[in-house]
Amino acid sequence: MTENYVLDACALIAYLFEEEGAQSVSDMLAKASAYECDVYMHAINLLEVYYGIRREYGDVAAKEMLAKVKNLQIHINYDMPENIFLEAGRLKSEYKLSLADSIGLAQAILLNASFVSSDHHELDIVDVSENINIHWFR
Repeated sequence: MTENYVLDACALIAYLFEEEGAQSVSDMLAKASAYECDVYMHAINLLEVYYGIRREYGDVAAKEMLAKVKNLQIHINYDMPENIFLEAGRLKSEYKLSLADSIGLAQAILLNASFVSSDHHELDIVDVSENINIHWFR
């Protein structure tokens, strides 16, 4: 069975800016390119990366980042089906999570995937309370 991963914004940022933990994300993407795993990201999580880069570095840099991401083996989910909507709402109401992390986690739960993050401050409680695998990349 192919393993699935769902990236949050900080995972993609670490990869793009070669921050601590980038190698772990890079290894996942290399496995995805070899069809050894599937890597997903919800567009809301990608939006977090986009607006952060746009605010910090400008429109050109943000669009260049999007072009680079489109060439990676990441399945971007631009939809909000009802099952993700409901699960994200449940998670957001039960935990002090950002909306984007709630949506990314919901996608991971529904795909039976590992949620790739380093956001311990938000997700440690989810890690111990929910039946989900969080892949801590740092």
